[in-house]
Amino acid sequence: MASGILKVAVAGLSRCSRLTLLRSHSTTAHLRQDVPGSLWKLGRLNHIAIAVPDMEKATALYRDVLGATVSDQVPLPEHGVYTVFVELGNTKLELLHPLGEKSPIAGFLQKNKSGGMHHICIEVDDINTAIEDLKKKNIRMLSAEPRIGAHGKLVMFLHPKDCDGVLVELEEA
Repeated sequence: MASGILKVAVAGLSRCSRLTLLRSHSTTAHLRQDVPGSLWKLGRLNHIAIAVPDMEKATALYRDVLGATVSDQVPLPEHGVYTVFVELGNTKLELLHPLGEKSPIAGFLQKNKSGGMHHICIEVDDINTAIEDLKKKNIRMLSAEPRIGAHGKLVMFLHPKDCDGVLVELEEA
């Protein structure tokens, strides 16, 4: 009987409401992905990076308008960017602004004047093993060796053409 009532109640909801109801019962948020037959593990989403043409304006949006906690602006000359991290409950946003004329973010902003999503960063438990394995699977890397990233940990960027158009940064957990 309860099942019949639930079906009638769900049938009366809009498609969007039904999807929200279904998603609220998803258990995938707590699962850790194991790469089959691999010696490394894909971990949690560390951050989503957003290229911004005006760092002060973007920082003020997240801090003053949306009420988020934001870090100080930090220059990373070896990556050609200034960064500000926006703390969220389950992940972070990384605001990126060009540092120097050879900044990869400068090129991105030339093509996308308003800014926009630049990359996603996913943690891995062993970055060197992950890189070796991904190269065997014909995933191209954007540099020859991993480098130290904004969190002081090794990072490697995967070519977006090999990742469904998404620039993926791997960071050692």
